[in-house]
Amino acid sequence: MDTVETPAGPARVHLAVAATPVATLVLGHGAGGGIEAPDLAVLAKLLPARGITVVRVEQPWRVAGRKVATAPSTLDRAWVAVLAALDLRGPVVTGGRSAGARVACRTALQVGATGVVALAFPLHPPGRPERSRLSELEECGVPALVVQGERDPFGGAEAFPRKRRSPYVVHPVPGADHSFRVTGGHDRGGTLAALTVAVGDWVLGLPG
Repeated sequence: MDTVETPAGPARVHLAVAATPVATLVLGHGAGGGIEAPDLAVLAKLLPARGITVVRVEQPWRVAGRKVATAPSTLDRAWVAVLAALDLRGPVVTGGRSAGARVACRTALQVGATGVVALAFPLHPPGRPERSRLSELEECGVPALVVQGERDPFGGAEAFPRKRRSPYVVHPVPGADHSFRVTGGHDRGGTLAALTVAVGDWVLGLPG
């Protein structure tokens, strides 16, 4: 674990290094939790065996022990500072869960990401589909993978428009909510393992 100074205060970086890395996946957490979220944890545990180094970034507000996330612009500045400070080799894919996915989308071009992995992208506030955040995803400027629960109250997998030239692809997670908790006879361990395979395949399939 390393500390990185940012304009918003110190961030913490947690590394899971591949023995022979071929790509790096940098992940941010959501506004209601930290890097210990099960999806982020399983990616860090399993992807290094496939040659993907996983970097989980703990935002300064979380490091400081605050319970409420800072403004989006502050999150973005801290994220960009962390990426600039890291000595990353080879293709770098950025991403995160929920609010962390939004940060990765908004900053993808600025940090030189080759792709974005959006876990549980909050397409809209629960019950407010008219307040869409789709533009952040569509305008990220790089290929994006959306991993979305079918019953996510922030917008299920079927809520994302499928356009012919869409910059993103959607990987639906059957029976899953915003935290990838599952119902309908689905097993959460198996769900998270399948999620990890989908993310790994997509990252390794990116050009360059």
